[in-house]
Amino acid sequence: MPIHSTAIVDPSAELGDVEIGPYAIVGAEVKLADGVVIGPHVVLTGPMSIGARTVVHPFATLGGDAQDLKFAGERSELIIGQDNIIRENVTMNRGTAHGGGVTRVGSHNLFMASSHVAHDCTVGDHCVFANSVALAGHVTVHDRAVLGGLAGVHQHARIGRCAMVGAGAMVALDVPPFTIAQGDRARLFGLNIIGLRRAGFDADGVKRLRLAYRALFGGSAPLRMSAERLREAAEHEDIVELAAFIEASVRGVCRAAGNEGVD
Repeated sequence: MPIHSTAIVDPSAELGDVEIGPYAIVGAEVKLADGVVIGPHVVLTGPMSIGARTVVHPFATLGGDAQDLKFAGERSELIIGQDNIIRENVTMNRGTAHGGGVTRVGSHNLFMASSHVAHDCTVGDHCVFANSVALAGHVTVHDRAVLGGLAGVHQHARIGRCAMVGAGAMVALDVPPFTIAQGDRARLFGLNIIGLRRAGFDADGVKRLRLAYRALFGGSAPLRMSAERLREAAEHEDIVELAAFIEASVRGVCRAAGNEGVD
């Protein structure tokens, strides 16, 4: 268990078989599972936990207080899963009482340099955050979503499974599963075809989603009504997922940019 002599580790921290680099700070109530690697100058503030084999690169700051004026120092937590790569200067904040008290990050994610996960966010598995992506509080990012560099996501917005958010996008509304969103304010530009193929969707599955996208965004009916009709007639789980995501939206859903991806 190599812990550099200059690292500061609180006596209450629970450490598996881990590596901690020079000048890192591991605070009270921090739990590190086996195989975790903490790079130089990393700051970890508890209560928080990091799952097995996650690698944290220099100058990342994880588990800090929520950047929320309503945060009053209440007990809250950051939970990070296993096999994540967290690059330089990444920041992740603990939750707040009014948001459930937990910020939760799944497994097998890549957080590139300077990306930020705010209080009370939930991030799934196999996601990619490019450089300087910023999530506001209470955002939900589902499995296999990809967010391009400098993208920003508004509080309480949702990014669906296998969605792609383009670089520099400002996401004010929900991005449905399987779609591409880009621009300020972000609009939809069809399906995330490359992402779908990487996730194992075959040609029939992609065709099925194209037809569903056209039914949702290619007509004149209200979107929520179209989603309800699509869900009721759906014979495949991915179509049900797409329609149900739209029906459950509170903030509203990004609209399609003209007929892009519809025809």
